[in-house]
Amino acid sequence: MTTEGRSIGDQAMQAIASLRLTMFLLICLAVVSIIGTIIPQGTLPPEYVASIGGEQGNRYKLYSLLGFFNMYHAWWFQGLLTALALNLMACTIKRLPHVWRIATRPELTLSSAQEQGATCRAELPLPEDTDREQLAKAVTAVIGRPTVTPQEEALHLFVQRRPWARLAVYVVHASVILIFIGAIIGNVFGFKGFVAIPEGATVNSFTDRSGKERPLGFELRCDQFTVSYYDNPDGSGPSQMPREYKSILTLTENGTEVPGYKHARLIVNEPLTYKGIVFYQSSYGTTGSHRFTVGDTGMTVGAEESAHLPDGSIMHVLETVQDVSPFIAGKTGPAARIDIHPARGGETVTLLSFANHPEDNRRESARAGVPVITYLGGDERFYTGLQVNKDPGVWVVWIGCILMCVGLYVAFFMPHQRFWFRFSQGRLVIAAHTTKGQAGFRQQFDTLVERLQSSLGTEEK
Repeated sequence: MTTEGRSIGDQAMQAIASLRLTMFLLICLAVVSIIGTIIPQGTLPPEYVASIGGEQGNRYKLYSLLGFFNMYHAWWFQGLLTALALNLMACTIKRLPHVWRIATRPELTLSSAQEQGATCRAELPLPEDTDREQLAKAVTAVIGRPTVTPQEEALHLFVQRRPWARLAVYVVHASVILIFIGAIIGNVFGFKGFVAIPEGATVNSFTDRSGKERPLGFELRCDQFTVSYYDNPDGSGPSQMPREYKSILTLTENGTEVPGYKHARLIVNEPLTYKGIVFYQSSYGTTGSHRFTVGDTGMTVGAEESAHLPDGSIMHVLETVQDVSPFIAGKTGPAARIDIHPARGGETVTLLSFANHPEDNRRESARAGVPVITYLGGDERFYTGLQVNKDPGVWVVWIGCILMCVGLYVAFFMPHQRFWFRFSQGRLVIAAHTTKGQAGFRQQFDTLVERLQSSLGTEEK
């Protein structure tokens, strides 16, 4: 088809509504989604930044310029979604009027062209004196109530099933657009972030993915945090593998406790929601300080922090307990697990340091090649790490998903079926058409013809 004689608007509509554009946009979205899966999003781990040459490296600068670290909020990704939405809208505007005419104003008479293009066709001999009411009654009993159109040369009857099924594809189009709209609403007006709350502490803000501090609009207090562990397979007591960690939280506004949110329980896979903000239990750790002696030198190290030893090595506190007896049989008192990073490089050594077992400390320190390290205990408490999400577009997305499921089911499993009957000169010509499942429809058609034969008392020709 040439573009001669068509206006610029018609040509633009043809381009926007083209299937090629749809496939191109879908492929682009699939490719960039793979990029978003491979490249970390949001706050980047230091190890990853170092692996691409640091913040001053060319790869880091290029990825930042292209928005790869926050890809799903990047202007070009939102542009691809908008373009696909416009493409679907244009397809709907272009094709819906024709489909609407087919569904609401069908051809009531059987022409030669329709007969040739029908999915199924059959012919039955009938007495020429068969009247219209008898034929309409038989068709009603077998298929459904027909629309009767008498003409001079023939009597036409028409029945259709589920004409609205043709609109299912446009319900799917609308659902995709709704999902895109919901995603854009969530990206523009929603947020994701993180907050760490020590036991007994109260916070009223969190840190979003860009590193900015944002207010919650209310106060959140961690009343208690507990963690339980799986037992060791050998029955020697609890292992270091957490089985469940749980936060007990209280929400307050302007110093007043929110009803129903006092000592609210939060565990993994059971989030807490308030004012559209959803809190997920995502991590935990310890905060506070720990006291060590390294040789004859005293040292205080923050929880999960590092310190330099006299020989230049770096000591990093991994975890501590104030009573090690539940974890190691025959040991009591405080204990710490630490990493030693040698001053001149080499393999990192992990060792245990006890308050009540100096002989073990000497053995562990000799293995690491450092002065004797003794853990004296510490003042620490748990903190709970919460993921903070708000997505005002989530209900729009859910509505879109439900519409998509309904539309796809109707489109694939509830086809539009049409039946034409033309009675003339002792012959009843039956033609039928379906939009889906032609093989199964032929069997259904044969059964209907047999039932119609039995009802009319005739045989197929």
